[in-house]
Amino acid sequence: MELSNVQNVVLWGFLVAVAFGAIANKTNFCTMGAVSDWVNMGDKNRLRAWFLAIGIAIIGSQFLQAQGYIDLGKSIYLTTNFGWLGHLLGGFLFGVGMTLGSGCGQRTLVRVGNGNLKSLVVMLVLGITAYMTLRGLLAPVRINAIEVANLDLAARNISGQGLPALIQAATGIADMKMVRGAVAAVVGLGFTLYALASREFLRSYKNIFAGFSVGLLIVAGWYVTGKLGFDEFEPVRLESYTFVAPVGENVNYLMTYTGSTINFGIAAVLGVIAGSFLYAVLSGNFRIETFSTSEDMVNHLIGGVLMGFGGVLSLGCTIGQGVTGMSTLALGSAITLAAIIFGSALTMKMQGHMLDEQPFFRALRLALAEMKLLPAARETKTA
Repeated sequence: MELSNVQNVVLWGFLVAVAFGAIANKTNFCTMGAVSDWVNMGDKNRLRAWFLAIGIAIIGSQFLQAQGYIDLGKSIYLTTNFGWLGHLLGGFLFGVGMTLGSGCGQRTLVRVGNGNLKSLVVMLVLGITAYMTLRGLLAPVRINAIEVANLDLAARNISGQGLPALIQAATGIADMKMVRGAVAAVVGLGFTLYALASREFLRSYKNIFAGFSVGLLIVAGWYVTGKLGFDEFEPVRLESYTFVAPVGENVNYLMTYTGSTINFGIAAVLGVIAGSFLYAVLSGNFRIETFSTSEDMVNHLIGGVLMGFGGVLSLGCTIGQGVTGMSTLALGSAITLAAIIFGSALTMKMQGHMLDEQPFFRALRLALAEMKLLPAARETKTA
């Protein structure tokens, strides 16, 4: 039976996602864990793995662009509608949520495949909240309170929110291909070299493998939808892996199967879960895990809501914006990446102080002082 173009893209998207889920499970690739290791233990190995994935994704994706295989300008990340507030607020909320929910969207799916029922609850809450923010009860909040602040770059004669377009607009350089190549080389190699600059990281083969693999899988996603899926008569959306809106689409697809059409994002979510499950079973690591306390459940529920809402506002998660979006060299992705890290790090520091029975606002002040965002003298005076 010959597959249609959409079915072909879905199949390849699923198969690449199976590899993604298995590798993420095997290597314990977790962006929330990376921030936690850095904030709580000063260990940057998993953070470097994340940054290595970003560097490889930038280099690979920009190579595909340069060769004419894909046009990243058609992705959601490089539009002239610059939602700076959504990137800032959404990224921050997502960072808080992934900390409360014990992992980002990608890690949640991996943990579901590993038998974690807590992550199953987070996934469902994340998906429902994401869909509510896209098309449901929360959509008016997104449209009327957040997107009203969007900037129309086209009105400022800027062709998009990518760093090359912004540099071209600022400098007047005519050769966009040259500008894009130079920015891709500087940013992509910058992330890659930063990751590989640590001798300790170079001895961590698991993290090196994780970083290279995730970066290449993001490139593969672009290739599947942009090259394999190119068909003027049966077009598919240019995209790669992201795990917020597609989780919401999965919930809707499972409920309205007969009236819905599967797409790349839905297949990607199912593929990551399947890949993680296969690895867990074959390695003997499949374990059922449930909530330990009611407080644990509440934290995970709140985390799912914040990730679903924040992830839609910011157009992605730690993978969707932090790697896939970054591979397009979008300014919005860089803002979201920084906001996610900040939100997660702040929450972790606050959790530490609240474990010492500090009240919420004092824990917040202490955390901000530790992050050098409040003067230490002010904190001492108000203590």
